[in-house]
Amino acid sequence: MSRGQFITFEGTEGVGKSTQLATARAALEGAGKAVMVTREPGGTPMAEAIRELLLAPRDEPVNELTELLLMFAARAQHLHSRILPALEAGAWVLCDRFTDATYAYQGGGRGVPRERIAALEQLVQGDIRPDHVILLDAPVDVGMARARHRSEPDRFELEKAAFFQRIRDCYLARAREYPMRYHIVDASRSLEEVSGQVTGLIRRLADGEPCKTQL
Repeated sequence: MSRGQFITFEGTEGVGKSTQLATARAALEGAGKAVMVTREPGGTPMAEAIRELLLAPRDEPVNELTELLLMFAARAQHLHSRILPALEAGAWVLCDRFTDATYAYQGGGRGVPRERIAALEQLVQGDIRPDHVILLDAPVDVGMARARHRSEPDRFELEKAAFFQRIRDCYLARAREYPMRYHIVDASRSLEEVSGQVTGLIRRLADGEPCKTQL
């Protein structure tokens, strides 16, 4: 049995990752692929407990290093307990955020040096990286307006617009750095248009066609 593909969905708040994960799942299952959908932080009972610690609004300031270490603690559990076994079993794994989000949120947003993130990435993941990163990109004001219509904001969603602009800038910089791995989808368009872009992209990936991002 051949190894499955590891595809992550990235983007700032309100870009529609949950919706497009469902779109991607349907496209892959339609192509006859076994699929596992998961998320970060989270994905296992222990990692979900860490997620609650990370996202809950609190009066106590959270040190940036505490946040970073918790992210990778959850990731280590998730990767080795769930993601790698699924890939080895031949499933295509669709994950709502992964380490690119850490570079964007903790690196771009919080200002954590890239070298610190890279050191933990190597420790936890070794050579494991997503095969493809689907970046749902939209202007920050568009995403924030959409996010306001969801549930009560978590600790990250309470941040200012400048925080999310730094995150978006970091994502786009990483897309330029890794053009063969990143695929940018214009998430500012209508739901039907975005879903159409994602479906087309996933079908090409399922067929093994080369897909290079457009910057």
